[in-house]
Amino acid sequence: MKEPKRILFISQEIYPYLAEESPIRLLNRQLPEYFQGHGFETRTFMPKFGEINERRNQLHEVIRLSGMNLIIEESDHPLLIKVASIQTARIQIYFIDNDDLFRRRKGVVDENGEEYADNDDRVIFYARGVIETVKKLRWTPDIILCSGWMSALTPLYLKKAFNDEPFFANSKIVVMLDDNEYQKPFSTKFTDKMRIEGVSNTDVRSIAGFPVGYEELMRLAVDYADAIVYATPKVNQRVANYAETKGKPILPYAETEDLTEACKRQWEFYQTLLGGEEE
Repeated sequence: MKEPKRILFISQEIYPYLAEESPIRLLNRQLPEYFQGHGFETRTFMPKFGEINERRNQLHEVIRLSGMNLIIEESDHPLLIKVASIQTARIQIYFIDNDDLFRRRKGVVDENGEEYADNDDRVIFYARGVIETVKKLRWTPDIILCSGWMSALTPLYLKKAFNDEPFFANSKIVVMLDDNEYQKPFSTKFTDKMRIEGVSNTDVRSIAGFPVGYEELMRLAVDYADAIVYATPKVNQRVANYAETKGKPILPYAETEDLTEACKRQWEFYQTLLGGEEE
């Protein structure tokens, strides 16, 4: 009997943990259920933003996965892993947490609507935290879907810093573009902060020494992705134009309000990335 294919969802926002029913949150909620129902094994991650009510959503810490310290610009940040279940879908969600970067903050903006000054650190911590946790799980994904700009460093890290890890060596990385952009560029120090062993100056030359806005960050994600998905009717056109020059497979947005159909189109798209193998 063939082993089921595996898909890792690295999402920035998922309904109902973030209450507003935006299209991308609903899609990120529906995709794992659809793929699980069609023969895939799934793992799903999102940041544990402070606005997520742990008691109401029944989050609990996974001690065996927690405890690692991730260093960003000489500061140690303990990695906490929590988990919750969407009972109706029989899906588990893993949450990347840290007291200073996530638990004591709301989402990506504060109560006044201002973007947090250390969102750049949070992007770094989230990508690295997911990768280290998947390694601890000893789980090898065939597809890795990165949804939202907080997951944008994952393709670079996987292709450069973790390229010799057997867990990720054959994974196809998909970047899903949506209409949720950040407005305040990361500082010129971002390149130095996000560098880890295996990531060279050449690998990040496109953003080195410049403020890193949404477009620059997502172009970097596109550079190291294997395929691109447009998840909303509007995506940043300059990023889309850039992606289309790269010759990589692209799944365009289809005008439909049917989440099931959107999931089906992605399922079919990933079959082509996997060589057309049916589950």
